Amino acid sequence: MTPTPAASDARAALIAGVGCYAIWGVIPLVFQQMDRLGADAWEIMAHRTAWAVLWALALVLLLRQWGQVRAAFANRRVMGWIVVSTLLIAANWTTYVIAVNSGRTLDASLGYYLNPLLNMAAGAWLFKERLSRLGLIAIGLAGMGVVLQAVALGHLPWISLFLAFSFCAYGIIRKRVEVEAQPGLFLECLLLAGPGLAWILFIESRGAGHFSASPEMMFWLMAAGPITVVPMALFAWAARRMPYSTMGFLQFLAPTMVFVIGVLQGEPFGWLRGISFGFIWAGALVFAWGALKARRAARAVVPPEPGLLDEPQPPSQRQT
Repeated sequence: MTPTPAASDARAALIAGVGCYAIWGVIPLVFQQMDRLGADAWEIMAHRTAWAVLWALALVLLLRQWGQVRAAFANRRVMGWIVVSTLLIAANWTTYVIAVNSGRTLDASLGYYLNPLLNMAAGAWLFKERLSRLGLIAIGLAGMGVVLQAVALGHLPWISLFLAFSFCAYGIIRKRVEVEAQPGLFLECLLLAGPGLAWILFIESRGAGHFSASPEMMFWLMAAGPITVVPMALFAWAARRMPYSTMGFLQFLAPTMVFVIGVLQGEPFGWLRGISFGFIWAGALVFAWGALKARRAARAVVPPEPGLLDEPQPPSQRQT
């Protein structure tokens, strides 16, 4: 039987969603390979921004969203917030690269387990969103996990908390800025590309750069562009066509893959740290279950939104 358009769209959205989180899940291996070939976190970040801006530009042109880029440039308020979001995502990306290249992959994993739970708490605090009983339980379990993690490490898991809070703050700003995902990502990459390119030219002129060290190194540094932009594009496409509850489950795929990488690479993982992750996983499961229940309740009360059946309307045609 030929699948219906709705079924085909649903399958494509699921593939895109799994694809974006799978790429994010294996990204530590890419950064670690660059590190083994000699590049430090700053050189990796410089090439990441320099090559990502080209891919982001190509995507904006392909989607015919250059008008939104021009409109954002003409709006000082929007550009001000884009500058703030750029600083946040740059700090987040750099911290992540430093973490996975210094034997702290488990800390990076914990940060992205915490992120959706932190988003839920921020929504209740900043946007007056109603926090369900399951949501409170999920946040409580995650909080207990962080406490046990601090006891196991002998200090607060600063890397995990910084990754979670910086990405949460980034999401809040991007939620409020009047610019679509891809034009916004291009503007952020554009703001970072200047300093990134300047750093590349500086270290190459001093003989400290690694871009021309070998064809393998050149390949990996250039690959930093697509591994930054492609999963973001897949996420933006899938999120507009997939039920929120499904995305709620999928978003834990990446930190789970990162967690497995850290364990397989022999990072310290004692029994108390294992219990702390158990609380985090329990909170994640409660969060996902709550999202699924909310989706089912919404479908029982109102007709489904057209995102899964139809192409999303451009911003100019959406109801306000």
